[in-house]
Amino acid sequence: MAVEFYDIKFKKKVMIDEKKIVKVTFTTKNGGLRYGIRGTTDDGRPLTKFVNKETWDKMKVPEAK
Repeated sequence: MAVEFYDIKFKKKVMIDEKKIVKVTFTTKNGGLRYGIRGTTDDGRPLTKFVNKETWDKMKVPEAK
């Protein structure tokens, strides 16, 4: 299954296969926790999409180390 990301360089939405996606977390300046997924395009550029915790938990992709 592919996930939709927005590619800023080409200013359009792109689909990235789950094989090229990992789950990531970000810590804000105030100590909060944000959830996201990071995909890699065919030309090797990383794209990030912020998601809510429920979506993050449901995704069957590995977590970034």
